[in-house]
Amino acid sequence: MNIIVCVLLFSGLVFFFGGAVGILRFPDFYSRLHPAGKLDTLGLVTTMGALSLYTAGSFTLEALLTALKIMLIVVFVFITSPTATHALVDAAIRAGMTPWKKEPGSSDDLAD
Repeated sequence: MNIIVCVLLFSGLVFFFGGAVGILRFPDFYSRLHPAGKLDTLGLVTTMGALSLYTAGSFTLEALLTALKIMLIVVFVFITSPTATHALVDAAIRAGMTPWKKEPGSSDDLAD
């Protein structure tokens, strides 16, 4: 059981790290929301799933109820995070924020 918990925790850290790198590296608001919404949600699901498995390992009623509560938090975040990301994108579009466009001939051009 501890090996599964460690693997889930490590994979959650990988997803959180990937989300943080994506937020720092992507050029505009819209593309930064993608790792913020996807990878942070997946990182939370895996780390909280590991915490839930670790808590439920003792098989007492209190531990099982605590694990159930943790999984309910996971379900709540799994539903609300993509919804909040969509609401942010919709608000940015309505406010007139334009997406980033790569300028031809810039130093970021891969065709050089």
